[in-house]
Amino acid sequence: MSQAPTPPPFVPGEASSAAAPGAPNQTPPLAEYNLFTTDEALRTAVEREGAAAHVAQLTHDGAAIGCSANFEHGRVANRYPPVLQSFNVRGERIDAIEFHPSWHALMEGIAARGYHSAPWMREAGHSVPGAHVARAAGYLMQAQVECGTLCPTTMTYGAIAAMRRDPGLARDWVPRLLTRRYDPRDLPIERKLGGLIGMGMTEKQGGSDVRANTTRAQRTADGSYRVSGHKWFFSAPQCDAHLVLAQSAGGLSCFFMPRRLPDGSRNGIHIQRLKDKLGNRSNASSEVEFVEAWAQLLGEEGRGVPTILEMGTFTRLDCVLGSAGMMRQAVVQSLHHARHRKAFGAALIAQPLMRSVLADLVLESEAATALSMRLARAFESDAPSEVVLRRALTSAAKFWVCKRGCELSAEAIEILGGNGYTEELALARIVREMPVNSIWEGSGNIMCLDVLRAFAKAPSTCEVVLRELSQARGQDRHFDAAFERFAGLARDGSAEALGRRFAQAFVTLTQASLLLAAAAASGSAGARAVAESFCATRLDPQCGWGAVFGAGGALIDPRPLLERAWQE
Repeated sequence: MSQAPTPPPFVPGEASSAAAPGAPNQTPPLAEYNLFTTDEALRTAVEREGAAAHVAQLTHDGAAIGCSANFEHGRVANRYPPVLQSFNVRGERIDAIEFHPSWHALMEGIAARGYHSAPWMREAGHSVPGAHVARAAGYLMQAQVECGTLCPTTMTYGAIAAMRRDPGLARDWVPRLLTRRYDPRDLPIERKLGGLIGMGMTEKQGGSDVRANTTRAQRTADGSYRVSGHKWFFSAPQCDAHLVLAQSAGGLSCFFMPRRLPDGSRNGIHIQRLKDKLGNRSNASSEVEFVEAWAQLLGEEGRGVPTILEMGTFTRLDCVLGSAGMMRQAVVQSLHHARHRKAFGAALIAQPLMRSVLADLVLESEAATALSMRLARAFESDAPSEVVLRRALTSAAKFWVCKRGCELSAEAIEILGGNGYTEELALARIVREMPVNSIWEGSGNIMCLDVLRAFAKAPSTCEVVLRELSQARGQDRHFDAAFERFAGLARDGSAEALGRRFAQAFVTLTQASLLLAAAAASGSAGARAVAESFCATRLDPQCGWGAVFGAGGALIDPRPLLERAWQE
């Protein structure tokens, strides 16, 4: 796992897509820039959601993440995907994954900034308020550079939430995960400087229906289990351990399965092959067979789904953050190109129709950022109202933001034209990367069903949600009308067939309420323009919004939106 594959090594500073000097009417490379200080929507959301104490650190991180060398690492890590080495020269099974050095460079930065575990330091009294929000902002920025490395990052973040409830794992494993060290060596956790956790849920015959899983776990005399079966998608097999679902005597249960046993020997986890995926190519997704693999029960027998979903709730949050980050990068790339590229005698950004499209993309991106930061704040507290809100809103946000990300990136790549369609620029990779956030941790229909269950099974959900949304009433007529429509749906319930429409209404109304609140708090003319334009285009059923970006019937002024969006 620790050795580089055969492709040539990355040379820092090596240009990947720079135009020839003096090339006429070609967009110059996007130079190094601070991903935090140039994003007013993100900066204000961080402060608004209670993480003002982290602004200095995020400013530092924004510069480090936005450097040219980091973007080049992202490109190269996907150009040379991981390679499986099943056996060594002596014919011994080793199941080693070889990554390009650029993968390791990205992972080192992620670990150093604590995006895999930093918020959990507060359990030991080492964190200040707003840790989940600050970490979410950093994750959103990291997603603008490369997303394959975010797979082990998010799974470790989510796994700690479940592992810390087990006294043994909290004592022996969690401290290793809380370090700011990335240690790719394939060793028992006791001998490592830092660790990462993965997940194994999906099987061939079941997919999202994990209760159809056939992998079995047999309890042994010492209380541990031996697991036999398979996983059709086993994420990041190089991780030090995985949370795995298997059938036990008490029903479907969650198990903690280390890659290495304490004596240093390999566990019975056989990697069959790595998946050849549309996107997310830097990340090693695999198929595995378990052959009497050693594992320990996490939680109670028969309670596997609730146990692993504690991890899954956090990873679903990161699906929203990852999509919001890629949306932001697509908007930045589009604005940069439109400001430098001329067509028909003027810069693209001066063309009325292009300005309409760009403004619509800006609205979508800023709304996704505001929503993801508010959602992260819901993870800061176990107050009943926040628990209820994150239970309902996480799935709805994952459904909607991840869907909109696919559409936004496709529009952005069209703005860049033929150059955008090449692998030399980041947008082609973003377009291929976007769909994975809609798929893993539960596809769109699963998310919508989860939203409906949240409203149906917990009477307090409707009350909490409507109280949260009602804070923005009286500021915009489109919002007030949409609130009344949604309140009726929420109180009366929605049929399963209308689940997508219900989730969409829930999310867009939440986004509108957050943008209105941000405008009122800041007094900024730009923030007010964003909020009013979003309400007019997304909440008014008469405007005809929803077909393609820039095609809505509401007439909005793009100038303040484009001026606010990104300053080069």
